[in-house]
Amino acid sequence: MVKNFEDLQQVGKENMDMALKTMGALSKSSQAIAVEVADYSKKAFEDSTAALEKLFGVKSLDKAIEVQTEFAKTAYEGFVSKASKIGELYADFAKETYKPFEAMLAKGK
Repeated sequence: MVKNFEDLQQVGKENMDMALKTMGALSKSSQAIAVEVADYSKKAFEDSTAALEKLFGVKSLDKAIEVQTEFAKTAYEGFVSKASKIGELYADFAKETYKPFEAMLAKGK
């Protein structure tokens, strides 16, 4: 009976450790993703404001089209770059969250 109780305690401790590791990974990854999204949002707002100020200062239609085209190109490139970075963070998030379960499954085999 004592042996079974000790085994039960050990399983409970291992499950708690696994849950804490998973929550730590969740917290760390969520924070990194939130920081990246906030940085992108801030930069996109600043770039949009700068482009709008440039647009108000132009005197010809050709120059306005040039400013708008330049802004669209840099905005697209920035979006693709940040989306890739955030995608990598989500992939890392999934890997880190799965690690404790992977160890438990390997132990069970």
